[in-house]
Amino acid sequence: MKRNSHDGRTLAKSNPSRTELLRKREAPLETPTDLTPEATKDISSAMNAILADVFALYLKTKNFHWHMSGHHFRDYHLLLDEHAEQLFAMTDAVAERVRKIGGLTLHSIGEIARTQRVLDNDAEYVEPLDMLAELKDDNKTMAARLREAHNVCDEHRDIATASLIEIWIDETERRTWFLFEATRQRN
Repeated sequence: MKRNSHDGRTLAKSNPSRTELLRKREAPLETPTDLTPEATKDISSAMNAILADVFALYLKTKNFHWHMSGHHFRDYHLLLDEHAEQLFAMTDAVAERVRKIGGLTLHSIGEIARTQRVLDNDAEYVEPLDMLAELKDDNKTMAARLREAHNVCDEHRDIATASLIEIWIDETERRTWFLFEATRQRN
């Protein structure tokens, strides 16, 4: 019995183009790639973890930027703003790379929170040098995690993602260096 409803499956029986539309809606995103399904899965997993960490580090950097105080306020405020801009610029490139290889990427703040490995800092007040030291450690850890993701890409011969990761490692090492120099104590 044919029903007059918005249930596409019932209407699709009499409309072949509707059947194709429903098939496309219900099918997973199918981005063509020469990588194996295992490669797509492994690389997407590694890069989604990186993406969650980048979003978390971006927000922590902006948090410290907004709550900076003290004698070197202007210098630290501007430094952290520059770092945050660099981190935010990474997010789209990471997510689009995952999509280019046929993977799915993060969908929400909740998924970021479940995936991130960077620890949040919700303290009402943090000393300026403690902020910088914490960000230095987070960036140093980020560089190590980027190297781990690079290894996954190498294992699956994903040269394009590995090349992007090399640039992000360099940017992350630069942030680490600047934060180290800003927190160095005179002897």
